[in-house]
Amino acid sequence: MKRLSWPSWMPIDPYIVLLLGTVGLAALFPAHGTGADVASGASTAAIAFLFFLYGARLSTREALDGLRHWRLHVTVLVCTFVLFPVLGLAARGLVPVLLTQPLYQGLLFLTLVPSTIQSSIAFTSIARGNVPAAICAGSFSSLIGIVVTPLLAAGLLGNSGGGFSADSLVKIVLQLLVPFLAGQGLRRWIGGFVARHRKVLGLVDRGSILLVVYTAFGEGMIRGIWHQVSPARLGGLLAVEAALLAVMLLLTWYGGKALGFGREDRIAIQFAGSKKSLASGLPMASVLFGAHASLAVLPLMLFHQMQLMVCAVIAKRRARDPREVPGAGVGASAAHLVQGQPQDRVLR
Repeated sequence: MKRLSWPSWMPIDPYIVLLLGTVGLAALFPAHGTGADVASGASTAAIAFLFFLYGARLSTREALDGLRHWRLHVTVLVCTFVLFPVLGLAARGLVPVLLTQPLYQGLLFLTLVPSTIQSSIAFTSIARGNVPAAICAGSFSSLIGIVVTPLLAAGLLGNSGGGFSADSLVKIVLQLLVPFLAGQGLRRWIGGFVARHRKVLGLVDRGSILLVVYTAFGEGMIRGIWHQVSPARLGGLLAVEAALLAVMLLLTWYGGKALGFGREDRIAIQFAGSKKSLASGLPMASVLFGAHASLAVLPLMLFHQMQLMVCAVIAKRRARDPREVPGAGVGASAAHLVQGQPQDRVLR
């Protein structure tokens, strides 16, 4: 497998630099009037196309193969959609000492987002963990999250999310779930094309996310909501997110051990169960929060960069651990299934 490499002179993921640059562009030159309508329409189309590509990429065979390790996948789903939200709700006590109410709502939304796919696979590969399990866990989380994340947002955020309403669920179905199912339905005919042009389409979906960021942050600038965020509040948010990530990394690692999983499975659980997907979260926030999406996705953008940097260090240290006896652990027997899976991206 192609190993994930981090240039010594670039401690930050280059894509994060592009995201921050897009935020700066939206701050200096937000779209107005007709331009804002065009940007909003293009963003809506980009989100639909993004989830169409997700559906076209998901291998049904890999998903079915992964069902054999249901204990591991249930563990990851519990971490993603139960433990994370519980910690998010507990952070409510930090308002208004460390967090403002809008920042807390963004933090809570962060805890409801699905897990990653590419970065979970890449870090699991570096750490010599159960890669097939990481592939299936990330895929299941993303698929289930299309439905579960909006439902959790409806129950935990309600109308306090700023623009969130029952209509948002309809938008999720039409804008996210329908394109995803269309991609799955057409995968038989377009799956080969998608696989052959993976890098080109990767640029397309990354560009789509940049467009979503520009639209959300530009609208936030026009409405003046950025005056609500001070450097002290940003520092408090970073501290809370660092604590959240540390707790989840510890829970996934030692919780996996308590549940009797072997080393390879515990690595997959840790990397798939402790991270959140920027690629899935940004489009969902754009649909769910509308004009308030910029503050809603700020905690997610910061957490995404933090998880990449921390997990890169952990993965390299795990790679130096002594090898486990073959056959140990729940899912060790599946390690032969996906040799050679491409690891060219870590965004999700």
